[in-house]
Amino acid sequence: MDAQDEKILGILRVEGRVSFSEIGRQVGLSTNAVAARVRRMERDGVIAGYQAVLGSEASVGATGLEAFIDVRLQPDQDSEEFLAWSRGQRAVVDAVHVTGPYDYLLRVRTSDTRALDALLRALKKDGGAAQTQTRLALR
Repeated sequence: MDAQDEKILGILRVEGRVSFSEIGRQVGLSTNAVAARVRRMERDGVIAGYQAVLGSEASVGATGLEAFIDVRLQPDQDSEEFLAWSRGQRAVVDAVHVTGPYDYLLRVRTSDTRALDALLRALKKDGGAAQTQTRLALR
């Protein structure tokens, strides 16, 4: 996977029904190039499927845990690389660059605490996070 694939995944995560031509317009690739990349990611298991989220399922209780994770990056970690990495994580709903003692605030949704723990471990192992602080949304 490269930066273009990460951009495509970020777009599909927000709108799974967006056309290949619209994705291409946003990332600067042809419709055929986007289609080939998406099909490769589907074949390789990067994209496991698409789903409809019904209005009644949009609440946190129906989708598992919602949490907010403050992330302080390693001193040598590039901010743009972290942002691209976070967009490739299915659980990350939103990532914003913030001021203060942390570099990013992530809003995440996971199925349970085990999945949240796995995400936190991946943040430190693969994402370049030096420190995290997690808060669970109660309502």
